[in-house]
Amino acid sequence: MTTRHLVDPELLALIDNFPPMNLSDEALPAMRAGIAALLSAQPLPDLPVQFRELEIPSGESDRVIRCLAIQPISMPKNAPAILHFHGGGHVIGAPEMSLPQLMQWAAEIGCFVLSVDYRLAPETPFPGPMEDGYAALRWLHESAAELDIDAKRIAVSGESAGGAMAACLCLLARDRGEYSIAFQHLEMPRLDDRLPDPPNPTTGEFIWRAENSLYCRQAYLGENVTSPYASAARASDLTGLPPAYIMVGALDLFVDECLAYAGRLIRAGVSTELKVYPGCFHGFRMANGASVSQRAARDSLDALRRAFAR
Repeated sequence: MTTRHLVDPELLALIDNFPPMNLSDEALPAMRAGIAALLSAQPLPDLPVQFRELEIPSGESDRVIRCLAIQPISMPKNAPAILHFHGGGHVIGAPEMSLPQLMQWAAEIGCFVLSVDYRLAPETPFPGPMEDGYAALRWLHESAAELDIDAKRIAVSGESAGGAMAACLCLLARDRGEYSIAFQHLEMPRLDDRLPDPPNPTTGEFIWRAENSLYCRQAYLGENVTSPYASAARASDLTGLPPAYIMVGALDLFVDECLAYAGRLIRAGVSTELKVYPGCFHGFRMANGASVSQRAARDSLDALRRAFAR
């Protein structure tokens, strides 16, 4: 069965021209090198923002974590902040992948954005990447006065595997009780390491397929890892989590887990907004000229604005 007839017509060119993605240990080096080359040549929007690399302490001896910091040239005092995690299945990717979007957020919201270059699997499996995320949250809180940001308005955000990182960090921060998170902003997040059984016949045909998720799960989690800090849907208790925004395409491999997680958040008393975009597969916003991609970008930005206005 093909789901091509369900795809938004403006997105067909993307699926016709996107190279096949077949993840494996052997393919990772070339894939990572190719992404780095593309990112070095990507055009950036002309916006009144500045960005720079930072190295923040990991809390493990003298190891540091590379991050990308983005902020308006004239940032308001006591500004909100977004702690961001890039996608890539926990095995590929870098903060620069999301730089145009993060620049727009900084410019239009007037906020500080910190995107974390967390360690990747299989070289560093769970819990290493999550501890990098927690170290970045700690650094933001402890540097709030110096950065002139409002520690009570720190949101976490991420797409795909980055959405998994953001959702799991909310659980980890709640349970450790040291640093607060005001909002979780999850774009097409991978929330459950378990694929639907039986499979949803209308999802996962394009861009990101089940076999890629299976490879990434093994690379990131290995065997017998069922921690909620690795897979948010494994958590038995979702009470006390920050308000949530979840967006996903109706044809996305992750749509079922996003629907289920949103329902559980609502039942747990967590203020939750869910957006499902018909005709859209995982990564559809790469077609940034498509009407639905532009609508999703506006919705995402508006959700952050509302969260920080609370």
